[in-house]
Parts: sequence; structure tokens; C-alpha cells
Amino acid sequence: MSLSDPLGDMLTRIRNAQRARHASCVSPASNLRLNVLEALQREGYIRGYKREEVRKGVAQLHIELKYSEGEPVIKEINRVSRPGRRVYSKIKELPRVRAGLGVSILSTPRGVLSDVEARAANVGGEVLCRVF
Repeated sequence: MSLSDPLGDMLTRIRNAQRARHASCVSPASNLRLNVLEALQREGYIRGYKREEVRKGVAQLHIELKYSEGEPVIKEINRVSRPGRRVYSKIKELPRVRAGLGVSILSTPRGVLSDVEARAANVGGEVLCRVF
């Protein structure tokens, strides 16, 4: 099956699994998805992830979701830049998510970074998603 927005598919899987109170979810693997999950783990939104080979050339990601006192840590996770409408931001024009309580995940020349890391590195890029 071909997906037009693989990252959006993974974010939807995470959103649906947290609403159903699942401990984990599964998504097909790709380098972009791995980098976004790494940024989410660094920011403390997911417990962890693991890449697993299903068969030769096909891999899956097992994403361990994080809960705090029975409530999901991720309240909302939205795709910003889509295949039909790419959204780029200079670092000085990058808005804060919920007054700094949430983060934006950016694809920059230095890799996939959260908005906090991008501000520290003083680089802008494509705004992939926003997490609160």
C-alpha cells in the first residue's frame, strides 16, 4: 500500500493509540520517522521506540507511549507541513507552541530537531509537526 504522507500516518497511529489507552503502537519504519521519534523521545513525549525487521527489506517501529497518572503525555499532535503544502520557518519567525509548553519538530540542515534545539543551534527549516 502506498501512502502519500507516511509521517502523517505515524502521527495518526500515535494519536489513535493514546486515545485508546494502548501501551504501544506499530508503524512502518523509515529514516524520517526514526528521526522524529528520536526528537519526541528527547523531549519526553514517548517512552521509547524499537526498530524490528519483519522480513528482509521491511521493518517496523514499535513505539512505547508515555502516560502520566493515567493520562497521555501527548495531548495533541498535529502535522503542519504536508505533501501538498510545505511549511518552512526562519528561526526568528518560529512561533512558540502553547506559549512554550509544547514543541515543534523541524527538519533542518542539522537533522530533525525540536524547536528548542533549533533555536539553540540558530537554524530554521521545515516544520513537520507540533506536539503538546
